[in-house]
Amino acid sequence: MSEARSSTSAPTVLRMILGRRLQEKRLGAGASLEDAAKALRVTTLTIRRLEKAEVALKPLYAEKLLETFGSDRQEIDEFVDLAEQANKPGWWHSYRDAVPNWFTAYVSLEAGARTLRTYEPQYVTGLLQTPDYAHAVLRGGLPNGSEEEIARRVELRLRRQSLLDRENAPTLWVVMEEAVLHRVVGGPHVMREQLERLLDVSELAHVSLDIVPFTTGAHVGACAPFTYFRFEEPELPDIVYSELLCASVYLDQRADVVSHLEAHSRMALLTSSADSKALLNRMRKEYS
Repeated sequence: MSEARSSTSAPTVLRMILGRRLQEKRLGAGASLEDAAKALRVTTLTIRRLEKAEVALKPLYAEKLLETFGSDRQEIDEFVDLAEQANKPGWWHSYRDAVPNWFTAYVSLEAGARTLRTYEPQYVTGLLQTPDYAHAVLRGGLPNGSEEEIARRVELRLRRQSLLDRENAPTLWVVMEEAVLHRVVGGPHVMREQLERLLDVSELAHVSLDIVPFTTGAHVGACAPFTYFRFEEPELPDIVYSELLCASVYLDQRADVVSHLEAHSRMALLTSSADSKALLNRMRKEYS
């Protein structure tokens, strides 16, 4: 059994990997869902949820199932060790007072991805926001939130950004609409600082930034913001996250993922890196 990347694999991502491996072991042993459920004295629904990583995999469950599937002691011990790691809370667990539960899954996917491709029609993507810009965006979205709550959310957003600085940083490809640069968030000074930040990160080898200009007109990506995740681990499918006003959705069906991936690629072809930097420089001067 190959080891998961314990240093960067987030608990939710690791749980997904174990669920996939558990399913593969069951199928390889010729065992049915009913056989697995009988071994644990649970329902087949519980086994399905374990394999889909919808619930935590208890180390004792993992051990019993692998024994049932005929795994050797070394493989069982390695699997149980990974199950214990998967049940440890991520660093963002300490921010559970400031963010909804559904967003912790997003942070986990973000932390474990090797490639992120993002489309943003309204605001600078969170991984590239400055502290003042992030504060203004969050304040606008939470007009009744306390200053302490806003500060906690800003802190979480800034901590997420550290993944771009780590040694094994993921590749980030951002496509934004020009409208993002014209939406004055926090005032001219905040916008100028934010544009300077975008110019700086656009020089990084693992970050690409494309801005779709107004002159493009109607195009395929005129939709809700989304983020595409690709992982190093072969067990994991590509995943797309999309956020609406009152809900969010995680997509892993191939047709849905491919549609978003193609839309992102087509939008990126509507501009160039040089044109995007030129636009950023022009807008920075306007906020002087």
